[in-house]
Amino acid sequence: MSITLYTTEASIGWVSHIALEESGLEYKVVPLDFSTQQQASPEYLKINPKARVPSLVVEQGVITETPAILNYLARIAPGSSIALPQDPFEQSIIDSFNSYICSTVHVAHAHKMRGHRWVDDEAAKKAITANVPRTMAVCMDMIEGEFLVGPWVHGESFTVSDPYLYRISSWLEGDGVDINQYPKIKSHHEAMNERASVQAVKAFFASV
Repeated sequence: MSITLYTTEASIGWVSHIALEESGLEYKVVPLDFSTQQQASPEYLKINPKARVPSLVVEQGVITETPAILNYLARIAPGSSIALPQDPFEQSIIDSFNSYICSTVHVAHAHKMRGHRWVDDEAAKKAITANVPRTMAVCMDMIEGEFLVGPWVHGESFTVSDPYLYRISSWLEGDGVDINQYPKIKSHHEAMNERASVQAVKAFFASV
């Protein structure tokens, strides 16, 4: 099986990268240089015309969007820590959480530096950026109070939701949100930092 992940260090691509490490599957990583707009190069646009990461290239084609990549990896690694649960309801809870991160939390974070995706008025862009600490705090309130069971997102078992929350929580300081206000999220973040998968991803980016 051939698996290649296209990603970059300062991105949500960490989630898929960590999941690949957890899966035990063989894979390779191609880091893109966003400082030179490599994601917009003709070569990469043939892989992902959205000009974004991550992209997972497998034998059948290309998978984009983090929730889809996570679901795919969980399906093809049934004996791993990210394996899908057998119960359809348990799987729907995982999908629900990951969809919330993708559609709401990541978008709230992106308002900090990518306001141009939504508005072209400079004052409006500044207002969107200034609102990020509040909107991200609202999201963390929801996760801390309603979603995060502990010690992992959905309870005693590690799932593909855990790398997702880890990556988002690593952005909180830069988003003006104090992680110390969220003891469950902080504990989860610290536990993730201890996992071999996270250490491997950190080592990879330290080497490139």
